[in-house]
Amino acid sequence: MNIERLILLYRKFKDQSITTSEWRELQAELKNPESYDILGVELDGRWSDFTDQDLTMLDPERFDIAYEQILNHSEKFSKPVRLWPKVVAAAAAVAFIVIGVYFINYQKHKSSLEMLSRHDIAPGRVGATLTLASGKKVRLTAAAEGEIANEAGVVISKAPNGELIYEIKSADSSSAINTLSTANRETYQLKLPDGSTVWLNSGSSLTYSAGLMKSGKRMVALHGEAYFQVAKDKVHPFIVQTSKQDIEVLGTQFNVSSYRDEAVVATTLIEGSVKVRSGESYRLIKPGEQAVTTAADIVVKKADIDQITDWKKGDFNLNELNFRQAMREISRWYDVEVVYDEDVNTDFQTVGWISRNKKLSVVLQSIQSLGRVHFRVEGRKIYVVK
Repeated sequence: MNIERLILLYRKFKDQSITTSEWRELQAELKNPESYDILGVELDGRWSDFTDQDLTMLDPERFDIAYEQILNHSEKFSKPVRLWPKVVAAAAAVAFIVIGVYFINYQKHKSSLEMLSRHDIAPGRVGATLTLASGKKVRLTAAAEGEIANEAGVVISKAPNGELIYEIKSADSSSAINTLSTANRETYQLKLPDGSTVWLNSGSSLTYSAGLMKSGKRMVALHGEAYFQVAKDKVHPFIVQTSKQDIEVLGTQFNVSSYRDEAVVATTLIEGSVKVRSGESYRLIKPGEQAVTTAADIVVKKADIDQITDWKKGDFNLNELNFRQAMREISRWYDVEVVYDEDVNTDFQTVGWISRNKKLSVVLQSIQSLGRVHFRVEGRKIYVVK
């Protein structure tokens, strides 16, 4: 049933001009749970189709009365001819409840969103700082396309798509140490001298020699989170060093999360093969697996690849994610501090997906709609309350 048909039948309820066949049509439709969901989507933005009088009738007190009518006469619905006036009243009550409850929820949603929007914060963007071997710092956001540095036998340029590209001009360049760092609210893409590509998430840093090689190995050190697409080289292994893991590959794609404010370091393999080492222990993982280093050991488990790598595509994947972990991701991307009320229960999982290009208010509203917590934004602080 389309929305126009629903509104037509609803108005026929009010003036009692609805026919028996029309009543049965609407009654059957309102009993279908899928139709209720469709109705909710369709009604969003269509309130102008109702008159002021229609909306005045949709208030909580009328819902209570209407619901009592339904309870009192539900057994008599099978006799529509003899009890027609009461059937009309009960049918109208059904329409009031279905449409009205959605209307009230819509109004609450709109009011809540307006409150969060008063102190809204824009999403992060592409940007990073490159610290050269000389100590010079280059803000890549402001740098123009083309060559941005030429020192110690290394030419560094910025491509039209913003990617940072290294070109080795001298064998003496191998000892020149560079660090690419992203602040909160920043992300950046880098192409290393061997052709490997790295995507840095917000609040992260990657340190490497300009020549990349060290003792026959391609070596980088990571703090934070990065996605690696490593160029194949069977002679020179590619090693990522983190606080709790060393990840060794020959050519593959994988994601590493090594934030200081997270309890574990996790390496997730997308394709190829990876050896993850921690102290004297090591594990080989296969595509679709994740190696998590705890205080005691390396644990290998199945991974939700989309959830772990959606940040690289510009999305938040919040499905079955611990609420506090979700808020840490949000705090890094919007550069905000999260403050928890001592009475609030945060032991639950979030759901859903939303673009990281949305303003903070939209992201918070998507979580708040679960009904578990509420948010208040003041400056660059998010207060989590009941």
